[in-house]
Parts: sequence; C-alpha cells; structure tokens
Amino acid sequence: MSILKTVESPRDLKRLSPAELKTLAEEIREQIIETVSVTGGHLASSLGVVELTIALHRVLNTPKDKIVWDVGHQAYAHKLLTGRRERFGTLRQLDGISGFPKRAESPYDAFDVGHSSTSISAALGMATARDACGGSEKVVAVIGDGSLTSGLAFEGLNQAGHLKKDLIVILNDNEMSISPNVGALASFLSRKMTSDLFVRLKKDAKSFLVGMPHFGKDLLNLARRAEDSLKGFFTPGMLFEAFGFDYVGPVDGHRLDDLIETLENVSRLKGPVLLHVLTQKGKGYLPAEQNPALFHGVGPFDRESGEVKAGKGGTESYTAVFGKALVKLAEQDDRVVAITAAMLEGTGLKEFSQKFPERFYDVGIAEQHAVTFAAGLASHGMRPTVALYSTFLQRAYDNVLHDVCLQNLPVAFALDRGGLVGADGPTHHGVFDYSYLRHIPNLTFMVPRDEVELQRAVQTSLTVDGPFAYRYPRGNGLGLTRPGKILPVPVGTGEKLRDGHDGSIIAIGVGVATAMQAAELLEQEGISLAVVDARFVKPLDRDLLIDEACRTGFLVTVEENALQGGFGSAVLELLAEERLAVKTLRFGVPDCFVEQGSQAQLRQRIGLDCDSLVQRIRGFIGQNEPQRVPVSGAAV
Repeated sequence: MSILKTVESPRDLKRLSPAELKTLAEEIREQIIETVSVTGGHLASSLGVVELTIALHRVLNTPKDKIVWDVGHQAYAHKLLTGRRERFGTLRQLDGISGFPKRAESPYDAFDVGHSSTSISAALGMATARDACGGSEKVVAVIGDGSLTSGLAFEGLNQAGHLKKDLIVILNDNEMSISPNVGALASFLSRKMTSDLFVRLKKDAKSFLVGMPHFGKDLLNLARRAEDSLKGFFTPGMLFEAFGFDYVGPVDGHRLDDLIETLENVSRLKGPVLLHVLTQKGKGYLPAEQNPALFHGVGPFDRESGEVKAGKGGTESYTAVFGKALVKLAEQDDRVVAITAAMLEGTGLKEFSQKFPERFYDVGIAEQHAVTFAAGLASHGMRPTVALYSTFLQRAYDNVLHDVCLQNLPVAFALDRGGLVGADGPTHHGVFDYSYLRHIPNLTFMVPRDEVELQRAVQTSLTVDGPFAYRYPRGNGLGLTRPGKILPVPVGTGEKLRDGHDGSIIAIGVGVATAMQAAELLEQEGISLAVVDARFVKPLDRDLLIDEACRTGFLVTVEENALQGGFGSAVLELLAEERLAVKTLRFGVPDCFVEQGSQAQLRQRIGLDCDSLVQRIRGFIGQNEPQRVPVSGAAV
C-alpha cells in the first residue's frame, strides 16, 4: 500500500517508522517526476529537498510553526504533504494549484513567494511579530545557496543576528563540494554539539568559569576560541557566526535520521541558528542529476528518456533570437558587454558567454547590482546590455532611475518574458514594465512585434546614447525572416500596417498580431480598421497617432501590460495634450494579479485574445450592444 496516500497532513508523519519515511521519500519523488513530466515545472530543486521537507514537517508542528520557502520552486514535496496530493496533477494549470507557496491556497503556506531571497527577511518579521504577541511558534526560513548572492538575504541575516530572535535559517546548499570524510565528521560534530546534554554541559561550564575568581573569564574566552577553531576547521560557518548566528552543519540533506536528529536539537536552541544542509539537485532522477540546469524549470518531458518534448510551432524562440542578435552586435563593436543575474541560459546568453567570456558577467541573483554595475561600465565608455526577465527588473527600479537614467548612461535593458508568461503565474508575468519605466526621464522603450523587429531593436540599442529598453515575450517567434541587412529603427517611429476608415487600432508588441487578425475578421463584417504598430512606448510617434486620431475619430489601443499607466494611458495623455476629443477603447491587463495557465488561456480570460477584440470593438461602434469582459476574482 502507498504510504503517501495515507498522509493527509504533516501530523501523519509523526507515526511513521524510519523505514516508512524512507519509502515515503521515494514515493514523493515518483509523484513529482510523474506530474512534472506532464505539466512542466521546477523539477531538480524540488527533488533535492524531499528528505529535508519530510524532516521539517516531522519535527515541527505546522501550520502553527512556520516554514518560509525562499523562491518556492522547491516546495512540491511540501504541497504533497500538506493536503494537496489529490490536486497535485493540476500543478501550474489554469485554476489549479500554484507552482509556488501561496497563502490563499493553504494554511501551511506561510508566505507568498516567487522571487528569490525574501525568506530570511519575511521569517524575521514573523518571529518579531510572534514575540510581540507572546507566541511560541517556531519560524524557519529555507534558502538556497544561489539566493544568498542577493543583498536582501544579507540584509535579513544582518538584522536577524542583531535582534537575536529565535529563528532557524536552513541553508539548502546544492553546489558545495565537500569530501565524504570531512562531511561525515562535520555532521557528527554538529549533531553532538547541539544535543541537550552538550548544551547543558556548555551552560554549566560557562557558569562555573564565570564564577571563578581571577582566571575564570580568561578560561571562558579560551574555551570559546577552541570551539570556534574546531568548528571553523571542519565547516564554513565563520561568516554566519560573524552575523550573530549559531552555525550548525554541514549535514547530509538526504540522510533522514541525521536531519531529524539535528532539527530536533536545533529547534530547542535559543537565538538565531543557521543549519547548513547539503543536497543534490535532481536527486533520484538521473537526467535531472546529470543536467540540473535544464531541469530547474522544464517543460513537459518523456520521463523514461528525460527528453524534453518539443514546443508547438518549431520556430526559434524570442530568447534565442535575442542571444544571436547580441552576439552579432558584439562582433561588430568590442564595447558591447552582456550582464545577467543567474540566468545565463534563461536569457539566451550562453553563446555570448562562450564567444566573449571577457565581456560577459553573471552577477548571481543580484539584479540591483547588475544595473549599477552596468552603469559603472557605461560611464567609462562600454555599451552594456542587462538581460533580465521583466518581472525581475522590478527589483532594481531605483537603480534604473537613479544610477542609469539620471546620469543618462547608455545602458540597454533586454527584458525577456514580457507580458503574460503562463504557468509560473502572478509572480512572473511581465505586465508592469511599461508602467514603471515609461515615466522615467531619458529612457527610450521599444517593443518589437516579432523576431525581425527584435533584431532591429538590438541594433537600435547601440544607436541611442542613453538608456534604452526593449521587451519581448516568452515563447516562439512567428517564423519570419528579413532579407538583407538588419537595420536600426529610427527612434520614436511607428509603422502603419493596414489602412481603414472606421477607426485605428494602435497596438504594440504581441498585441500587433492579434490586432491584425481582429481587423481582418471585422473587415468581413464591413468594419474597416487601420492597424498601426506603435513600436515605441516612449517616445510615441506623435504625428502618426495624431493623424490617425483626426482621420478616423476612433482609436483602439492593444497592449499586454497593466492598463494603469501603460501604453494606452500614454496614448490618452497624448490626446489630452493635443485637446483631441476622440473615442477610445483600451485593451490590456485589468487591475488584478493574473493567475497561472497557458498564455492563450489567460489572454482569453482577461479579454486580450482576437475574439474578445472583435466582440468589444463591434459592440463599441454600435453594430451590437457593447460587451463587458467578466473578470473573475478567483481566476484573474
């Protein structure tokens, strides 16, 4: 009989024997592999923390005790053990369970996550609130070694050590190399030096030495130095001790007995404690063990071979198009530098890093540093491109404004995953960048409609002597090619793609293709609409847009960005400035956080697909009654 099927909540773990817990770990891995092979998701990281997750829920009293998972892409085992086993097959699907911890989804999810390095700060806030309210629950932050490169993590460590709150930080280290003998000895020392007997003897010895006249304090300091030397010789804990944490580890993250014993001991300690756990990404699934980068975030795959199933369409992805275009730019100009934040493959820069290693920098999960580092390079004549997912540039807003734009430095921002990204959900949709970038002085913002225009955007970035951003979507291009040389686009120029006399659709980015489809369908009904690719969120092609407004008297704007402060808002501002009373209809992302699902499903749900455009435009111009797009609070 399956042990996993008998686990309805973490309470059930406390009755299982060591042998049953080991079997449970195997069953959890099997379930994760089976599900993710169908839905896609974050496989390698989740497989690496199965034993750690079991041990945490076995020792702690959750949900009273709180576990804060950093980033959260390693929380699949956590979901399976906390009442979501029956719905696990809906992982990352429309109306299914999220790929990340989510407070609205379960009382066992202590904090909503999706961006890295937030766990320590959030957990410290919980511990501080607990003490203020007279609570007694344990608070645990689980953070990966990669997330520790972020300044936010160190800010949290610094204050936690200063406040001396009871807080457990678990460092999930899946990169450290340590010999088996040293690792075994360190694990033994950590378990014994945190046991009740050792802690009690240590406390009694301290009291005894302090009470000794003349030499007591000197002997106590000598004993402390001896302990620190012993721990420092076998472990890398001196950094965390300097932050005011008691360091424990490293412990083998796949030895359940050691993990449970150590966690039981650590949970009784007072003050901030850092437990260092060594794990293996992809543990238990050979393809993921051999290629953890591929299986970090992976689409559906064949579980027997580990081969990732080909995406629909077969055309080249926008990410790949960008990467190749930047390589060509670097071949032409040795000032071109590429920077990313722990997303070498995700941003398409692998070829660049191989061809120009001296001009490529992966700064780790440190977006703020990436931007200011680029500003420093640009101030000395280089032409850096910072390649990030749109959602991650949000973390560096001040650096963009203050360190790049205020000084009008020629830094290019290549924003991948612009718009709706699909199954990763609200933490990853890049639907706010128009709004948080277009109001910054000196910044130029281009949004190509297809892969040819993306190549032109990369070229254009080198012609602008100031900050330049360009955004492109997740997924494959349209399969278009352009004969001859790829030329830059004159800044602030749009392009009229279709003529019409009943109105003009002013679209940008992926919305252009949808606008063209809608215009063609409406033409069959006798409604003639022009289509304009605005190309630039900033600056707008004022002359072209004013001409269209005056010519047709009806403008429709289409964007895959928040309506508040987005492209459509920029067009309305232009009309207001020119005192033009023009009928307008805006399509964009409504005032809500859009959940997960395929891009097509989400566009249909929020009214950004072709059918929605046709229906609302038809109604707006009087052919039928206007149709309002329903927005379900549970879905968008």
